[in-house]
Amino acid sequence: MQSINIGLLGFGTIGTGVVRLVQKNAKIIEQRLGCKVNLVKIADLDIVRDRGVSLAEGMLTTDANEVVSHPDIHVVVELIGGYEPARSLVLKAIQNGKHVVTANKALLAVHGQEILQAAEKHRVEVLFEAAVGGGIPIISAIKENLCGNNFHSVFGIFNGTCNYILTRMTEDGEDFSSVLKEAQAKGYAEADPTFDVEGIDTAHKLALLISLCFGTRVDFSKVYTEGISQLSLVDIEFARQMGYKIKLLAIGKEEGGQIEARVHPTMIPDDYPLAQVDGVLNAVRLVGDFVGPVTLQGAGAGMDATASAVMGDVMSLGRNILQGIKTRSPVMGYCPASIQDLPIKSMDDIVGPYYLRFAVMDRPGVLAQIAGILGAHDISIASMIQPDRQEGLSVPVVLVTHDAREGNIKKALDEIDALEVIREKSHLIRIEGSLD
Repeated sequence: MQSINIGLLGFGTIGTGVVRLVQKNAKIIEQRLGCKVNLVKIADLDIVRDRGVSLAEGMLTTDANEVVSHPDIHVVVELIGGYEPARSLVLKAIQNGKHVVTANKALLAVHGQEILQAAEKHRVEVLFEAAVGGGIPIISAIKENLCGNNFHSVFGIFNGTCNYILTRMTEDGEDFSSVLKEAQAKGYAEADPTFDVEGIDTAHKLALLISLCFGTRVDFSKVYTEGISQLSLVDIEFARQMGYKIKLLAIGKEEGGQIEARVHPTMIPDDYPLAQVDGVLNAVRLVGDFVGPVTLQGAGAGMDATASAVMGDVMSLGRNILQGIKTRSPVMGYCPASIQDLPIKSMDDIVGPYYLRFAVMDRPGVLAQIAGILGAHDISIASMIQPDRQEGLSVPVVLVTHDAREGNIKKALDEIDALEVIREKSHLIRIEGSLD
């Protein structure tokens, strides 16, 4: 019986999970695939540390070239992360005729075009289900199950660290810094959490999904990215009073040949499906013209969930290899000749409702001044909250606008912040009232 031989680049948490899965589920993998999956080589800088799994003598190596150049390996699984040496090793594996499975969303978001062009040239496949949503099968859903749809939008909660922090802030009233320390202690957040809490990890994933859904190349530097580190408990409480929850939302839309690509804290109605996704869970919501809205939810990271996604890609490639098929499905879901360069809409041109919070001196006429400036920029007020007066003290004024152009909002806030009665820089949070 023919076997599918794989080599791993990286033997950290996810690599260990892949080894555990291959060993524990060897029988069911063989029953479903029709052949065995063999681990041939594993490369890592540390081949001494005990990972709690048994390996054949000689399987471990510190030389990654032994994996990407091994004559018997069919599929190279890249689990190093980051840009280099992952990029160089993936390209070398492709040049050597190896199929590639990767969980590296940062690599694909920044160097994806180079890698995909190399894969097309050498007639091999690059699969990356594990790069977005961990165990959630969103990539295969877009490329296979729902590929007959014209997608209107893709939204999601793509980072478990941020979602855990926001859940604890919302439910328990803990401030950001306290919950972040707790998340680090529990292993939900890295020692340096910047990529997570500043939205960069989420933006990497959104760039990939936009490419898949809308058939366009995405310049990652143009994806608007804003994290949660500046969120205040005050805003979370006001959101609750108004029937909203705040989530770090990834938003991709296509309309009129333009793409919205943005990641930022977003108020969504608390009865909306994504508002119910709490803790470390992730969720993705697609809207297609025929299928309508589809929401997928599950573990977005972690050893087992990510290993599951990696092995799904390995087995998909294995079926192709057994049938002598190469590049059955386009890597990015569209035939390369059909992929476009659609422009990304400027944030100034985004239109929607906004939450605005001002810290003002409690004096007569303050609201009239604020409302006058907003009105001069074509911004109308939908609702307002003003706590009880505290004579002589700074008090919050919270407004929710009707749909407005963001460029107008920013100009108005610049004028308002220059007023003598404003005590601190105003706060803005975008609202998504309907994600369908």
